[in-house]
Amino acid sequence: MTDEKLPFWIGFSKVPGIGPVRLKALLDYYEDIQAAWQANPGELRAIGLDKRSVENLVKVRGKLDLEAELAKLEKFKVSVLTWKSQDYPSLLKNIPSPPPVLYVRGHLMPQDEWALAVVGTRRATTYGKECTRMLVRGLVENGITIVSGLAYGIDTEAHIAALKGGGRTIAVLGCGVDIIYPSDNRKLAQSIVENGALISEYSLGTKPDSGNFPRRNRIISGLSLGVLFVEGSHKSGARITTNFALEQGREVFAVPGSILTKAGTGPNYLIQNGAKLVTSVNDILDELDLTMVSQHIEARKIIPDNETEATLLKQLSSEPLHIDELGQITGLPAPEIASTLTLMELKGMVRQVGGMNYVIVREADINYSVN
Repeated sequence: MTDEKLPFWIGFSKVPGIGPVRLKALLDYYEDIQAAWQANPGELRAIGLDKRSVENLVKVRGKLDLEAELAKLEKFKVSVLTWKSQDYPSLLKNIPSPPPVLYVRGHLMPQDEWALAVVGTRRATTYGKECTRMLVRGLVENGITIVSGLAYGIDTEAHIAALKGGGRTIAVLGCGVDIIYPSDNRKLAQSIVENGALISEYSLGTKPDSGNFPRRNRIISGLSLGVLFVEGSHKSGARITTNFALEQGREVFAVPGSILTKAGTGPNYLIQNGAKLVTSVNDILDELDLTMVSQHIEARKIIPDNETEATLLKQLSSEPLHIDELGQITGLPAPEIASTLTLMELKGMVRQVGGMNYVIVREADINYSVN
């Protein structure tokens, strides 16, 4: 996907009624996202798009300033991943109807493919909070990224425990990534941006809505190898996440709860119906064969072969940087930079994203010392 196509993906993410299924049908027909965006209403109806979706598209298309949307993304330092993006999370891409567009504040890293979702009630008990802290601490010590939903209760405890343990955590939102909900978690959200990512399929400015959160839960489970249900009732939102996990072929784990409290009914029900009972972090690590994650991550490190590569790697990130800017920053001769970048691209260390702009391929896995 070329950069000039990105505005049209953003545009479709703002059209009510055109989700993954309808957008896939449009792309199957047009093959090009821009052609689908600019198609006339009669043609859209002729290929099977329902009347309301066509009307919504025409309405949004008529009033939406795509350039202004790009400017907002830059203002809030939000990156966008689409089905066509190489960095789109592979686990998520393989679920039924994955979100066509992901808005990201912060950075997703290759090691995030070793992730576990931790979910539970907003009204967490002392027992639930302590279990969350203990288990999350053990998970991040083993290189596991923690995925949750930034809600009060278990979600908040999971994110905080991951950060305190020096690990990475991802929060999936039911609103735009420029809107923090609940607002009390603003400070926590900023820490997550610095040590993980805020993610949403909803465009900037989308306010929290009750209908958004069940859809959000499929992303929480989709990003993860499994879901750990710590505490909550049999009918809680966290149970929706475990249902998605089962549909997606993910493992489901549960912490046994008290039979005297409502908060224990959800996990206990799951355990009765086949979920893995968890009393220690090893129950999760062994079931998912995650005892060697740190070694896997270490094996993926990119090591520069010479000083020029090391110098360029220090300046590159996930934000595109022009080759001329690299020359100004490093003081290296232009031919040397060009030839080195060509070799680095062949080795999979960097990628050209158009117009002689380069990004690093795996920012977190770079060892800046020369081999």
